[in-house]
This record gives sequence, structure tokens and C-alpha cells, in this order.
Amino acid sequence: MTQDQIIIFVLFVAVFALLLWGRFRYDLVAFAALMAGVVLGVVPEEEAFAGFGHPATLVVALVLIVSAGLVRSGAVYLITRTLVDSSRRLAGHIAIMGGIGAVLSAFMNNVAALALLMPVDIQTARKAGRNPALTLMPLSFATILGGMVTLIGTPPNIIIASIRQQTLGESYSMFDFAPVGGVAALSGLAFVALIGWRLIPARENGTSAEEQLSPYIAELTVPEESKQIGKRLDELEEVAQKTDVALLGLMRGGKRLYGRARRSRLEAGDTLVLEALPEALDEFRAALDLAFTDDAREERLKAAGDGLEVIEVVVPEGARIAGRSAQGLGLNWRYNTVLLGISRQGARITRRVRQADVRPGDILLLLCPRETGSHVTEWLGCLPLATRGLAVTENDKTWLAIGLFAAGVLAASVGLIDLPIALGVVVVAFVLTRIVPVAEVYTHVEWPVVVLLGSMIPLGTALESSGGTELIAGALVGLTDGMPAWAILAVLMVVTMTLSDVLNNTATTIVAAPVGIQMAQSLDVSPDPFLMAVAVAASAAFLTPIGHKNNTLILGPGGYRFGDYWRMGLPLEILIVAASVPAILVFWPF
Repeated sequence: MTQDQIIIFVLFVAVFALLLWGRFRYDLVAFAALMAGVVLGVVPEEEAFAGFGHPATLVVALVLIVSAGLVRSGAVYLITRTLVDSSRRLAGHIAIMGGIGAVLSAFMNNVAALALLMPVDIQTARKAGRNPALTLMPLSFATILGGMVTLIGTPPNIIIASIRQQTLGESYSMFDFAPVGGVAALSGLAFVALIGWRLIPARENGTSAEEQLSPYIAELTVPEESKQIGKRLDELEEVAQKTDVALLGLMRGGKRLYGRARRSRLEAGDTLVLEALPEALDEFRAALDLAFTDDAREERLKAAGDGLEVIEVVVPEGARIAGRSAQGLGLNWRYNTVLLGISRQGARITRRVRQADVRPGDILLLLCPRETGSHVTEWLGCLPLATRGLAVTENDKTWLAIGLFAAGVLAASVGLIDLPIALGVVVVAFVLTRIVPVAEVYTHVEWPVVVLLGSMIPLGTALESSGGTELIAGALVGLTDGMPAWAILAVLMVVTMTLSDVLNNTATTIVAAPVGIQMAQSLDVSPDPFLMAVAVAASAAFLTPIGHKNNTLILGPGGYRFGDYWRMGLPLEILIVAASVPAILVFWPF
């Protein structure tokens, strides 16, 4: 073993020990290890920061921005309303979301499949009042499993097919991976839905602070040419229940309709009186295409700046608005701001929200032009609540966002352009069409995750260039000498999985596939069983957040620690080996 190999192996052991300990933040540990590698000479200076420009790192950053655009456009709400029920039991929800994710990832890039479903899962967790960590990891694992089934489902399968073409003169077809990959995927999905999620460490629900807030009494307006005109108010009850909104009544011509309001037919200009949290209010509005206020005010709002934002403020004693109404204060014409709702602990609000006198202690929900929230808050004499990332859904751009995303994924899937370029084009299109405001582009990127990935990629490259991976491959050939066929395949899969948990799965496939062919030639048997073993194992990276881009994507949104992945990932990898080896021996005999 050379000095460089010893140094790089020691660095990897130290990194994983520190990450599993969890005392220091994962991005700082990874960056410190990268700097140590440069100082010690195992990582060339000119390649020290190559990981930050690596396609895998860019894909992670771009996917997070695309996901935010899908949320803001209402595409996520559309999927949530049609496919997901927040009242469903957790195991059933994981099975359905995992099944959808697996099917999608079989025919599109599994990173793109997760990008589409991750915000849906987070929204459902919020509505169900549970920690999204319980479902994001199962969803990530399910999208990885689904990619094993087809040729285009995951990069390792494509690489395996190209290596077979180069060495044996014939590639694999679209569904040659389906028998073995399907068995592995179905076994893995069953485990994830029934048992795996129970192994995820239970931590405090990140939505608990939100749930402690009282809902707002708010108003929404029925705009001209709305599809809701002519419907009875009680016909909206089903959508209200799905979005966690309480319908309190109806106002027409400035007067509250009592008693008969539920049976009244909606007219243009009617005002719905609701009780809801901010996210639920926005989802209900987007689902029924309602308006925050009348057409004139809304047009003035949109013309006042680059998009809209929702802010929450607390009214202290002595505030300018205390004892006065938003309408009497001229909040709309002075600052182009609309009072959407009032949260008042234990007290009813009987007047129109904009005409109600505001009291000290009230929490106000305000809609204002972007970047003006601080000025409005200061002028009102109020105190801002800690931001919860509230956004206004641009539901008139739902299908535009879906179309742009689908076009990008399709272009990458058929090989017109690479996935990072496709996602980059989608991000640019989202910004140009104002689906994602320019001011928010960088706020959606999980920078610690980017630093982690950008730091670990050069270290993985150093492991390969130093001959460390060849050292592992040579040891593997010697270890399997004289073993039965099933044991040889099992050892090959275990080693490939281990490498894939440390390296990028693409790099792992490039190293492990030739080793598998060499093993087949030394045994004088068909190489197909070995190639199939490598294909499944290279994709089955479930022990760490750096083994697969999908695992990296959920690290921040799920609030996971580095050591959380192996708890569900280790038994899942064991199950994959146990299910795949017999399937290989049946469908691809020696």
C-alpha cells in the first residue's frame, strides 16, 4: 500500500467517524477533510474545488430551485389534491408515494422524480401535522429503487449497458434489467413501507411551532369569470376540508349573509369568510382560483413590485394601527398592502377583516409587494414574526411550470441534453416567467449540502486515482477464489454497495463493472450475472447522504444527520442482496 493510499484511507475513516459522531456540522467536516487532502498532497491543488462544479453538485442545487418553483406555481398543490390524502395512515401514505416515485423514476431520472414529489410529501406532512423526516427518506429510497428497473432509470444501468457493448459487442435493451431490478425494487418498497420508516430516529416535529399559532380569520374574493360563480357555498366544503380551511360565512355588498349563506349561490365580488393558517389559506385560494381582494387592488399590488410576499406581524401597545382598521388607516393606498387576516386569541371578529379595529396582541397576515414588508411593518409600528417562508402561489402559472419541468426532464431522458443543463434551462425559464422571483433563487439552495458534496467528490476521485479502488478490486478477486456462485455474487454486491456509499454511483459502476467481467472470465462463465449484480448494487446506496444525489437532496429538508441513513439503509441493503442474488441466478444463470 502506497503512502497516498494510506493517507486517503485514513482521511475517509476520520471523516466518517466524525460524521457518525455528529458533534460537528457535516459540511465543515467534509471541507476540513478536503483541505487536509490538499495539504497532504493526495488531492491536487488544481482539482481541490472541482467538486463544486461537478454535475452532481449542480444537479442538487438546481433541483432545489426547481422544486421551489413547482411549489410556488401550485403544481405541488395540484398533485397533493389528486393523489395524496393527509388523513391516510403513515404506512399507506409511504406505500402510495413510494409506488408513484418508483414508477416515475423507472422512466425518468430518479433525481427529477424526487424533485417532483419531495415538495408534495413535505406539504402532506405539514397538513397531517407530522415530521417530514418520517416520509422523505422512504420516498428518496423508493425513487432510487425504481430506477433499477429500466435501462434509462439510473446512470449505473446506462453505464453497464455501454460497457457490455464495448466488451461483448451487444448492449442491454430497455427492460433487460426489469426481472432482477423489479424483484429488488418490490422487496425494497415493501420493507420501506412496512418496517423501514419505523427505524428513522424520532425528533421534534419541525412544524410544531407553526401548529401553536392560532388560525387567522381571513377573506377571499370571488373574481369575475370565476368557475365558482353559481355554486352554493356548501359545495366548497370538500375542498375546504382537504385544505384544512373552515368556511365561516359569506359577505355580499359589504353585508354578512346569515342563516342562508350556506345555500346561497356565489356571485362575482362575493367575499368568503374563512378561518385558516396562512399555507392552508393560500392552498384553498389556489385550488378554487379565488382572489385575495378585488380586481383593482390586486392589479395595483402586482404592478407595485416583482411579485408578492406574505408577512406576519404582531401588534404591540402603541402601534400606529392599534385601535384602528386597515381601511381607516389607508393601508392599501398608502403601501399597496392588503390585510388578509387577523389572528385574535379566543375572540371572534364580527366585522369585515379590513374594517375591524385591530387590538394590541393581534397577529396580522399582510400581503404586500416583495421587498416592502419591513417598511410596512415599521410604518404600522408592529413587530415581525419569525419568518416561516410564506409564499404566494402563482396558480395561473401551474401548467406553465409543469410544462417547463416536463420538457426539461424529457429532453434529458431522450439524451438531447444532459440533466444539469436541462435543469439549468428550467431554472432560467422559471426566473424569466417569474415563477421563481430573482430575489429568491439562492434562498432555496441548501448550501451546507452543496459544500458537503463539493468537498467529498474530489476525495472520492483521489481514492480512485491513487489506486485505492484497484486495491479493493484485487482483494475482492482473491477473496472469492473457490467460493460458490451465489457467494461470489453476494460478495461482489456488498463491496460494490460499500463503494457506492462512499463514491458517486457512476464512478463505482465504472470501477466495479470491469471487475465483474474479469471475475466471470476467470470462472469461465457468462458475465451477465456479474453485470446485473453490479447494476443493482451500484444503485443501492442507502447508508450515507453522499452515496446518491437523492439522499443528499433530502438531507436539509428532512433535518437528518449523517448517521441517520444507515438505520434504515443497512437492513435495506441486506434485503436487496438477499432478494437479488436468487433472482440473478434464476433470470441470468451462469
